[in-house]
Amino acid sequence: MKLLKFTFLSSLALSIALGANAQKKDEKKSEETKPSTPAPAAPAKPAEMPKAGPKSYKEVITDKAKTSKGLMTVHKVDDKYFFEIADTLMGRDIMTVTRYSKTAAGGGIFGGEEVNRQVVRWEKGPENKLFLRSISLIIASPDSTKPIFKSVLNSSADPIIGVFDIKALRKDTSSVIEVTDFFKGDNQVFSLDPVNKQLLKIAAIQPDRSFIQHIRSYPINTEIRTTKTFSVVPPSVSLAPIPQIGNYLPASRDAGVVTMEFNTSMIILPKTPMRKRYFDPRVGYFANQYSTFGEESQQSDKEVFTVRWRLEPKNQEDAERQKRGELIEPKKPIIYYIDPATPKKWQKYLKAGVDDWQVAFEKAGWKNAIRGEYLSEKDSLSLEDARFSVIRYFAADIQNAYGPNVHDPRSGEILESHIGWYHNVMRLLRNWYLIQTAASDPRSRKKTFDDELMGQLIRFVSSHEVGHTIGLRHNMGASSATPVEKLRDKDWVAKNGHTSSIMDYARFNYVAQPEDGVTDFFPRIGDYDIWAIQWAYKFFADAKSATEEKSILNQLTKEAIKDPRKRFGTEISPFDPRYQTEDLSDNAMKASDYGIKNLQRILPNLPEWSKENGETYKELAELYANVVGQYRRYIGHVTKNVGGIYDTPKTYDMEGSVYEVVPRATQKDAVSFLNRQVFETPTWLLDRNILNKINPETGVEAIKSIQEATLNNLLAGDRAVRLMETGSSSSANYNLDELMTDLRSSIWSELKSKKAIDIYRRNLQKVFVEKVASLLNPGMTTTSYIPQGASYGFESRMVDLKKTDLPSIARAHLEMLKSDIKLALPLTTDKMSKYHLQDVLQRIENALNPNK
Repeated sequence: MKLLKFTFLSSLALSIALGANAQKKDEKKSEETKPSTPAPAAPAKPAEMPKAGPKSYKEVITDKAKTSKGLMTVHKVDDKYFFEIADTLMGRDIMTVTRYSKTAAGGGIFGGEEVNRQVVRWEKGPENKLFLRSISLIIASPDSTKPIFKSVLNSSADPIIGVFDIKALRKDTSSVIEVTDFFKGDNQVFSLDPVNKQLLKIAAIQPDRSFIQHIRSYPINTEIRTTKTFSVVPPSVSLAPIPQIGNYLPASRDAGVVTMEFNTSMIILPKTPMRKRYFDPRVGYFANQYSTFGEESQQSDKEVFTVRWRLEPKNQEDAERQKRGELIEPKKPIIYYIDPATPKKWQKYLKAGVDDWQVAFEKAGWKNAIRGEYLSEKDSLSLEDARFSVIRYFAADIQNAYGPNVHDPRSGEILESHIGWYHNVMRLLRNWYLIQTAASDPRSRKKTFDDELMGQLIRFVSSHEVGHTIGLRHNMGASSATPVEKLRDKDWVAKNGHTSSIMDYARFNYVAQPEDGVTDFFPRIGDYDIWAIQWAYKFFADAKSATEEKSILNQLTKEAIKDPRKRFGTEISPFDPRYQTEDLSDNAMKASDYGIKNLQRILPNLPEWSKENGETYKELAELYANVVGQYRRYIGHVTKNVGGIYDTPKTYDMEGSVYEVVPRATQKDAVSFLNRQVFETPTWLLDRNILNKINPETGVEAIKSIQEATLNNLLAGDRAVRLMETGSSSSANYNLDELMTDLRSSIWSELKSKKAIDIYRRNLQKVFVEKVASLLNPGMTTTSYIPQGASYGFESRMVDLKKTDLPSIARAHLEMLKSDIKLALPLTTDKMSKYHLQDVLQRIENALNPNK
């Protein structure tokens, strides 16, 4: 109707103009001759309505169009963007990955980090529409010819996230749609999801300040670069503080809006997915999974498969050569490009971290399968281009690095990876290395490391993060394969390293003592890593299916893990003391004793190693905190042995139990360590030459905090449940009553020795009484374990501790302590000790008889 109105008014204006001109020309003539009666006007033709449906191709994609050909041909006509989508793309799976290109400062988010990923499909709809669906791969049926396949489809409708008018058709082989508003808008799949918006306190998009920078297409992917501006959640005004989700970005407070740049990659997934390699809990790989419904099966199955790159021979001839034991180059190698924004002096070390994996791939039969390559500012390669894997360098004060991957959810095939490298990870490396090795390595006894030492530290972390991007999980059990005394053997460490996997959080060799002469402190690609790469990347030319490969791999795995150095230990085990972060060796008690000896050597030197004229003692405070943190790690390593259970993944064709209780002697040794190194006051931490420069306090509360945290951990509900259960199953096992006895005897040793009780011990003893008293009326606790065959996740059970032996044992030990204090009080001469015992006695009485 708007078009019709415009046409009518235009015709009227034209008639008036023509009439005026005619009047001027015939003015004289009209004075002499009477005008004749005008002929009736011809009826006006009705305005033509635009044709419904697509226009001709040239009407939409005009000569002005700037075109980029690729996965989806992209046309820009004036300020509008059009996608030309081939019919052959309909129904194809396309992975979308959205990353920040530029971010607002101060939010802990950085350019290059992933925002969103999702599989989508184009689909023709009714009335000349194209639909874009978001695909959630949760259930599947392996055979599309069977009736059950239709049932699966009926139970997995996918949401439509975009509806587009088909503007034009090209030879009936492709459809043209306009995507301008869609991509510059706030569609969740291509923008921030609601959780991230809450965390950043971001609200609605501002269309007038949001636009598409460019869209470029390549053979297998299309890249969309956008700028989006968001309003922010209005600050609440309240006199009382109200807990709120998220934090405002500095730009939010300064300008009231936030502007960010995003890059979305749309990459076509292979028409035929890569053959799956089924997940095995005995080897540590990331995995994907979905439920499958087979026509002949009597139940739904969960198909769990490994995440890995596709490495294949170039041809059959190469496959035969590889079978004969020759190394061959893969059809497509794994290449990581180094971000040109990386400082020049560190680039070679990041590259070396990639290249270090070549030795593992060679053992799997591949030559030149993985490498790092440099990029220069002149290279046209876009760091956001989904065809390329990149090590991105972030100017950030975060002390970390990370190594994700983008993979095909149908098969586990890794498509690309963007490793994130934060500038301040070097600070973390400096602190770790100094605190763990300075007793034995003179190179680390300084505030700023030499470039070569820092470069080697960077190389180690680069290798670790690359390991994640080729599919490897953390192997926290690797270090437990090394006997503790071997860590002090210079020749053995030089040959084998202090852990069998660079994927362990084993960091550096803190066990070696200065007199040992050890000079090799770094992790390296180890025996486990080499075996794990063989498991995932060896090409089995004769295997006809994933099931056949699984059978072959099972035999290889059973043989390999006879060697403890090739075993995997999950990073999520809640109760196996062999699987821990930052620990070393097969004996946490001995290793931690050695570690504490080195901390006692390092601590007095911190003022000298951190000094800089004209600077405050901030550096000293940071290093002291790192010493305390390392000490607390040792305590945690030992504590996990108490109530511990070994969890060794096994299959039906292997002998032995999956779950075994940690031996009683080992648990007793752990408690003895804690009594000696924690509950006996660790006075070595109270170095006055340091504390009087960094803290007005003398360390009393700091020591109490460490001891209280340890005691709470030892008497945690889930640990108590394990100790009660395993203790009742065999008299040979350590039990909860024995733990309480060992703790009480040590923490309250002054009752027998008749020594004065100093302030540190008085605090600890009050902590003990309060903790045990709380167990008289305990609440609920959660016990967890990893289900058999699972890649991640826990099975959990809630336990009501009031209905267990825990309150009974706690009451018995409070009664015994009460009796011991009554006997000791008359013989106590120290005034503060007497005050203390009288107070504690009353607390026990109140706990035992609250209504008295």
